[in-house]
Amino acid sequence: MPGSSPFNKVLVANRAEIAIRVMRTCRELGIATIAVYSELDRDAAHVRYADEAYALGGQTAAESYLNTEGILDVIGRSGAEAVHPGYGFFAENADFARAVAGAGVAWVGPPPEAIEIMGDKISSRRAAAAAGVEAVPGTLEPVAGADEIVAFGERHGWPVAIKAAYGGGGKGMKVVNGPDRAQAALDSAAREAQAYFGRPEAYLERYLTRPRHVEIQVFCDTHGNAVWLGERDCSTQRRHQKLVEESPAPGLTEDTRQAMGEAAVKVAKACGYVNAGTVECLYEDGEFWFLEMNTRLQVEHCVTEMVTSRDLVAEQLRVAAGEPLSITQGSVELHGHAIECRINAEDPAKSFLPSPGTITRLRVPGGPGVRWDGGYDEGDTVSQYYDNLVGKLVVWERDRERARRRMLRALRELEIEGIRTTIPAHLALLDHPDFVAGTHSTKWVEEEVDPAAFGTGETAAPAPAADAGEAVALTERSVPVEVDGKRFSVKVWLPEAPEALATGRSGGRQQPRKVSKPRLAASGATGDGSVTAPMQGTIVKVLVAVGDTVEPGQALLVLEAMKMENHINAEGGGTVKEVRVAAGDTVGTGDVLIVIE
Repeated sequence: MPGSSPFNKVLVANRAEIAIRVMRTCRELGIATIAVYSELDRDAAHVRYADEAYALGGQTAAESYLNTEGILDVIGRSGAEAVHPGYGFFAENADFARAVAGAGVAWVGPPPEAIEIMGDKISSRRAAAAAGVEAVPGTLEPVAGADEIVAFGERHGWPVAIKAAYGGGGKGMKVVNGPDRAQAALDSAAREAQAYFGRPEAYLERYLTRPRHVEIQVFCDTHGNAVWLGERDCSTQRRHQKLVEESPAPGLTEDTRQAMGEAAVKVAKACGYVNAGTVECLYEDGEFWFLEMNTRLQVEHCVTEMVTSRDLVAEQLRVAAGEPLSITQGSVELHGHAIECRINAEDPAKSFLPSPGTITRLRVPGGPGVRWDGGYDEGDTVSQYYDNLVGKLVVWERDRERARRRMLRALRELEIEGIRTTIPAHLALLDHPDFVAGTHSTKWVEEEVDPAAFGTGETAAPAPAADAGEAVALTERSVPVEVDGKRFSVKVWLPEAPEALATGRSGGRQQPRKVSKPRLAASGATGDGSVTAPMQGTIVKVLVAVGDTVEPGQALLVLEAMKMENHINAEGGGTVKEVRVAAGDTVGTGDVLIVIE
């Protein structure tokens, strides 16, 4: 087989951008790729890109991409020799890693024991302490109740961070500013952690006042070799999730950078780590503390690839096959500066509310030093059931200022219509004096930047459908079909008009597919006390009942969209006249949820 990997077939147990990213490297190595997909992802971009694709069924992550038995069945049927988990879903699940190994195929990731030590944020803090690396002050046991949060806050000071023990990326993390919010924040953190990672446990951590988030890329093999490949600054965040990442981190002294790298390798070796991993640190006033270790490939691995000129996925496959690292610490050289912007389906003008929907136009930038890692094509639908990352725009230049200007140019060339995205926020943030000077922190976006800079949230309307009275020409198309759960692509002659197809693709566009529950009827009222859904999602909890008196700004219900909980608040005071939804209901944008008189 051509290439440097002994694998013939790799199953990618993920979707969207990261699945396509992994598959691209596999193609370059001559490795056949296998995709899995949910009911909603039957014609998704990662499914179309793969050499083979198999149905898992279901809509939600729990019904599909977190279906262990379903994926194991596909492994057996497809003849896969290795499984790459990407990030999220099963990437940091030790039980799934063991199940894959038990099926007789290679796991492209760390051993289950290392996942258990480092995937559990509590035990990772213990491991860091054993390696002599100081962590941010916090608890070493799962929090049992709100009383523990109050006691921790009184001892270490408010605010306090509640963090998912088995998660990352800001999912399942809540910041508590005082004792009165402890129970509600704990409940919300547990729900998000259960939904996204399958485990509700959480721990507590001191919430630093103005830190920077700096992380180290590490790589270890089964032959005792371990290296670190520079650092990434990920301080530009909202809701504790990253918006912009860059490498190298601006403003660090060489001594601090070296100390961080050496500490990261110590932490990795302390848990018997193998494959790619990221040691995250908080940095403030010249000091740094161990935060956690992500036992997987990071979303932002691309910036490290740009400054090191190395393919980290290829290295992952090599290590998973039992080969030694192709990298030594002495061979690691960093060149220039790379910046990545995560383009999410969110409306930054409305506190980054999720914006699921169908992409009606997608034009990506090009030119020297520009990279687009996307998970969707024009006509694809960004579903409320999954993460809302549309793609990652990455640029490289000789220094940070040139890279910043190149990113601004690339962002202005990037065109996405049909959904609202974070592009306006990226343009404003990269042009802000604080970012230019490198003085921003993890709290900068939400506490120091004027949200008015992010615009009004207006986007161009979707392109109109063709006139039904026009003649319909036939054209050759590839239509996806399933036979016994395996996806095939069949060429047929079909009408060009998109409306002629209930599902499938036409003219580069795809008609949105209905979800299982019908949308609740909306009254159409806009100023009569009707509280409407700002986005498509699922009702998690209703906080009021008919007859309750509510105040302006009071939380009325909790709506989950794209794995994030959003509190829907009353714009004005009054008495609850109607409650039209219950926990578990699926709602669409504009649906009336509650009526206040």
